[in-house]
Amino acid sequence: MNEKAHVGFVGTGVMGKSIAKHILAAGHELSIYTRTKEKAHELIEMGANWSETPGEIAEQVDVLFTMVGYPSDVEEVYNSEQGIFANGKAGLTVIDLTTSTPSLAIELHKKAQSLDMRSLDAPVSGGDVGAKNGKLSIMVGGDREIFDYIYPIFQLFGENIVYQGNAGAGQHTKMANQIAIASSMIAACEAITYAREAKLDPEKVLKSITSGAAGSWSLSNLAPRMLKEDYAPGFYMKHFIKDMGIALDEAKNMNLKLPGLELAYSIYQELAAKGFENEGTQSLIKAYKQ
Repeated sequence: MNEKAHVGFVGTGVMGKSIAKHILAAGHELSIYTRTKEKAHELIEMGANWSETPGEIAEQVDVLFTMVGYPSDVEEVYNSEQGIFANGKAGLTVIDLTTSTPSLAIELHKKAQSLDMRSLDAPVSGGDVGAKNGKLSIMVGGDREIFDYIYPIFQLFGENIVYQGNAGAGQHTKMANQIAIASSMIAACEAITYAREAKLDPEKVLKSITSGAAGSWSLSNLAPRMLKEDYAPGFYMKHFIKDMGIALDEAKNMNLKLPGLELAYSIYQELAAKGFENEGTQSLIKAYKQ
């Protein structure tokens, strides 16, 4: 895709808004929809067109990205009366950036094909920082030729863009990603807690260990927020709990036992029950405070 396309974007939340900004900055016409119009005010001021429903966008655009909260939200955006499939035109390419279930990604792919549309599942990783800097990791499932067609737009907000295979493969890859993050978040919290109990300066400890064998994205990007008690969501705890639940369900279907993931899931659920579900995932450190 070399020409400027008319792009649609449904779901301009913490990460979606930054992604939409990159698309606008590249000169593409952009139509947007999100449940709360006020949250889209900045994008509208930058030149984005507002639409009243996902279906209204689907009638107009060439390429349509979706990034919503839960699989049930994906179902509504695509399959409702005012959704994408009921109103989209033939030839429309839809790309779901939501972390959702592999089975739903396969279902959307089949439905799109039946309507002469094209579909990719392309969940992302990198949080609010990656979205703002245009350096997200994008894990893509679907037809290879559609991936190649959309690749130039992926490059506007992604740095590590990998075609993983058929429909659903992007979502399975994202599950592997979330499994790795779950254990690394526990590791970051326990390292900080140990440093504090040993009467060390946690900031100095992080300086030493982030660049060594213990280094991880969580340790470099979220541990400093833990030290500052900055719990603003780059990625909501409630959405991470959703992701871990999907991963555990998929593991169960494959007869896999994942004790590290199970532990992280249980701790996060306890924190959510205490009212922290709308904070960032770095709030896990609260479970380790005496």
